[in-house]
Amino acid sequence: MSEETGNRVLITGATDGIGLLMAQRFSKLGWEVLATGRQPLAKPEKVFGDASVTYIRADQSYPRQAAQSIDRVMTELDWKTCDLVVLNAGIGWTGNPVDEQASDISEQVMVNLSAPVQISHILAPRLLAGNGHLVFIGSTAHKGAKSFATYAATKGALKGFARSLREEWRDRVRVQVIHPGPVKTAMHSKAGLKLGLSRLMFTKPRRAANAIMSAILRGEEEVTVSHLSSAVSGWWAPRGLRK
Repeated sequence: MSEETGNRVLITGATDGIGLLMAQRFSKLGWEVLATGRQPLAKPEKVFGDASVTYIRADQSYPRQAAQSIDRVMTELDWKTCDLVVLNAGIGWTGNPVDEQASDISEQVMVNLSAPVQISHILAPRLLAGNGHLVFIGSTAHKGAKSFATYAATKGALKGFARSLREEWRDRVRVQVIHPGPVKTAMHSKAGLKLGLSRLMFTKPRRAANAIMSAILRGEEEVTVSHLSSAVSGWWAPRGLRK
C-alpha cells in the first residue's frame, strides 16, 4: 500500500475507536473512503468530519447481508477495483466460558469470523482486478486469553483464514493480518470487562491507529502491534496521519 491519493479503501467497524480514526486519516490523505458500522448514522459527515466519506450500515451479525450491502454500494460508486480493504469490526464477551450464552458465542463467530470471510469472498473480483491489499485486524488474544475464550478462538481462526487466503492469492492480492494489543476503546466495556487500574496500561486509540496504519504501509504478512510499537508510532506516523 502506498500513501498516494486517489486510492479507494473500505474500513469496517468505522464508527468509533481505531476504525473511525483510520477512516478520518485516509480521507485526509485524499483516499476515497467507504466506511461501515452496525448502526445507522443520521449525519455521517459529523462523525467522520468529512462529507466525502461514504458510510453504510452493514451489521456483521448478518454476514451475508453485510457483504452484499458492501458489494452493492461499491457497484453504485463504480468501484471496479478496491486498493485496500481493512476488516476491522469485531465484538467480544468476557467471563467464565461456562457462563457464556449460546447467543453470545454465535454472534462473536458471525461478526469476527464469518463476516470477514464472506466479505473477502464477495470483494475478491475487485481485489484481484486491482492487485489490492486485504487487511484483517486480529488480536494478540489469538494465542489464547483468559476470560475471552470465544473471542480468542475467533481471532485464532481469522489468522488461519488469512494464512490460507494468502497462499491462494499470492502475487495477486497482498493479504495481511495485524494483531493489536489492548486498546482503550469501548469494546471492552461492551464485552462486560471491568478494567480498573489495568486500563492505564492500554494503548490510546490514536497511537494504536498510527501503529496499525504504519504496519499496513510496511506490508509484512503478519504484525503484532504491541504497547511499545504503538508508543513509538505515537511519535512517528506516516505522512499526513498526525494531527
